[in-house]
Amino acid sequence: MDALATLPLDPQALRADFPILSTTIHDNVPLVYLDSAATTQRPRQVIAAIVDTYERHYANVHRGIHWLSDQSTDLFEEARESVRAFINAPAREEVIFTHGTTESINLVARSWGDANVRTGDEIIATVMEHHSNLVPWQQLAERSGAVLRHIPIDDNGELILDEFDKLLSERTRLVAVSAVSNVLGTINPIEEIVRRAHAAGALVLVDAAQSAAHMPTDVQRWNADFVAISGHKMLAPTGVGVLWSRRELLDAMPPFLGGGSMIRRVKLDSFEPADLPAKFEAGTPPIVPAIGLGAAIDYINAIGLEKIHAYEQILTRRAHDVLADVGGVKIFGPPLENKAGIVSFTVEGVHAHDVAQLLDRQGIAVRAGHHCTMPLHKRLGVTATARVSFYFYNTLDEIDLLGRALADAKGVFRRRKA
Repeated sequence: MDALATLPLDPQALRADFPILSTTIHDNVPLVYLDSAATTQRPRQVIAAIVDTYERHYANVHRGIHWLSDQSTDLFEEARESVRAFINAPAREEVIFTHGTTESINLVARSWGDANVRTGDEIIATVMEHHSNLVPWQQLAERSGAVLRHIPIDDNGELILDEFDKLLSERTRLVAVSAVSNVLGTINPIEEIVRRAHAAGALVLVDAAQSAAHMPTDVQRWNADFVAISGHKMLAPTGVGVLWSRRELLDAMPPFLGGGSMIRRVKLDSFEPADLPAKFEAGTPPIVPAIGLGAAIDYINAIGLEKIHAYEQILTRRAHDVLADVGGVKIFGPPLENKAGIVSFTVEGVHAHDVAQLLDRQGIAVRAGHHCTMPLHKRLGVTATARVSFYFYNTLDEIDLLGRALADAKGVFRRRKA
């Protein structure tokens, strides 16, 4: 049987939609892009939507009383509806466009946090969080006098929920957790975390930057209170993100930024905020990036998130096997059944930055460093890791090439030490 027939999708057919994947670099070496956790590439369909908007439909939204503004507004709001359906939100007004996951989390910390967190209150995050889901809570704790606590992980890189239960108390106001670790690839049990947090009277913010493009996101099933999403990690342009929250929470929160669009009326000494979602979209929003996000969602939906996740599990398993064959490689993270398409590792005797540089010479793009998770790397006992991360446009052949290139890199360092 053809091996391709056993795969949940056809990566070669999909790769044809991504012009950059046919790029050659250095001395005519084919590009192997294994850095999708940092940012994904864009298909022609998303690029075309961006170009078409600028060439035929672009104007500022919601403000102009003219045909072009109506066109731009319609496309912008259609993108909002695409996001709503994609995450199964109850209402379009609950979908707030931001400039990225980082801004979405800071919006909650500044608006909801400043209004609701006081001295002696507690916020719980995890040791595996990206700095974007740590620093805003550190800043909130400093402003408010609250205490920030952290759920630890076990040696497999999974959250210790028994310790989470010990941290929860009547003082807990918010639990901030990533759906998928950007280093370990750990798929966290969001529904269970939400259930336990709500039982203690706490709200939950989910950083879905590393999950939304790879597996279904259902905010109603999660029952979370805030969900933050990044556009550029799911085929869309940079500069657009999403904050979803329940309407009653958003209605009660004060505006995060002041300016145009977020007001109903303004006097010299006061203002009245606009209705949702405009209340949290001050100034000119990311119009074309949001339209690009809508096109990206259409593209992802056409493939199917279930197929994407299943295929990434195949790639991840192959990566584990290949890295094990290289020898001297330590892989961090949970068992494969609880792991997304992210594999971070170290190579004995070789710094992660050197690993990345040597792989780059062979056309392989990977990430190296602390990946904006310094506390996690301290827990792991390393200062840096190399990270490969996959999407549906990667192939098994690319994973095999990674293994051969790593073996060559080890050989280079053996020769240098000899």
